[in-house]
Formats: sequence, structure tokens, C-alpha cells
Amino acid sequence: MNSRYVDLSHPIEHGMVTYPGLPGPAVSTHRERVATAPGSGVSFHIGRIDLVANTGTYVDAPFHFHAGGADIAGLALERLVDVPAVRVSAYGRPVLGPDLFGEPDRLWGKAVLVHTGWSRHWGTPRYGEGAPYLTAATARFLVDANVAVLGVDAVNVDDPTDPARPVHDTLLGNGIPIIEHLTNLAALPAEGFRLTALPAPVRGIGSFPVRAVAVLACG
Repeated sequence: MNSRYVDLSHPIEHGMVTYPGLPGPAVSTHRERVATAPGSGVSFHIGRIDLVANTGTYVDAPFHFHAGGADIAGLALERLVDVPAVRVSAYGRPVLGPDLFGEPDRLWGKAVLVHTGWSRHWGTPRYGEGAPYLTAATARFLVDANVAVLGVDAVNVDDPTDPARPVHDTLLGNGIPIIEHLTNLAALPAEGFRLTALPAPVRGIGSFPVRAVAVLACG
């Protein structure tokens, strides 16, 4: 059986804005392109990137909110590699309550990707203003539904005006990673695909960019 791959991550570019108020990444050259040896005809380049961990499409580990929780290097691979997944349609919904997600059995052990359509504002001032968010009740529902990982195509799973950040607190407190700033979710079916979204295994931080990829069976 053949497979089709859908890239769900935003490319990281010099100076881009991910979360309003955080600095954009600085992408530069550490070593100019030089020959491996005189007359070899072969050269190489070494790049450099300076960024805050919450850049581009990234995953939050429990350590992001809970000092004793797993950091990025400690995330369980079974929650992020080849995970059966579902897409939940939330287009046009400003507040995402539990009613949006259907029966818990559909979500059990799966990656749940919430398609709000907000990624259409990526790269514009609108992206950080008035984005849809999940409720505290939704977070508790997802914990009870034993989801593997939650992903959204918006700027934050929480209401940014609520300092308690109940969705982050509840999901991460129960070991459920959160992926924010996804894109291309409209290209996915409601179910029948798998998700891989891996960060580099960096110790001592709670967030890091991922290359999130959906795998769809074809034919």
C-alpha cells in the first residue's frame, strides 16, 4: 500500500514571528562555504540559528508547566511517532468545548488534531489576536479520553486572557504533550491517518520545534 505525506509544520525563517512578544529566530552563517581541501572542488557550509524554544510549529512537554515533569528529551516516543490520529473540525468556532470532540472512544490513545483554520493568518498581525482556544472542561475531557497528544493550528490552546492556563496545566500535568501552530490540517481526513512529530532530544527545556508529518494510506 502506498502512502501520502502531509507536512503540518511551518518552515522556520529568519526573523519570523511565532508568538507575539517573543523574538524571531536569527538564522545566519557560522562558517562561509569553503573547500574541504585546496583544489578538491568540494565545499561545505555551517549554519547557525539562535531561537527561543517556542518557535515555529513546536511541542510542549510537561516540563513547560511543571518543574518535575518530563522535558523535551524525556517525552515518550509512543506519543509522537506513528500515532493513529483524528482531525476534529472546529472551523469558525471561537471557543472549543467538549461537545466538539464526539465520543471519547473515537479519541482513545490517538493524536487529536484540532482544525480551526486559524493558520490562514500565519505571518500576519491577525494571527495573535482573537484566536480560538480550548476550555478547561475540554482539557479534562481529553485527559479522560486518554488522548496521546493534542495538536492545534492556532497560536495557543488556552485563552490568553486567563493567567491560569488551565489547558496547558491539565494536559501537561497528565503527561499529554501539546503541539501548537500546526498548518495544512484541511488536507487531512477526519480519521484514518497517522502522525509523527519529533523534536530534537534537548534536555532542560519544555518546548522545541517539531517536523509534524501526517501519513495517509493511498490505494
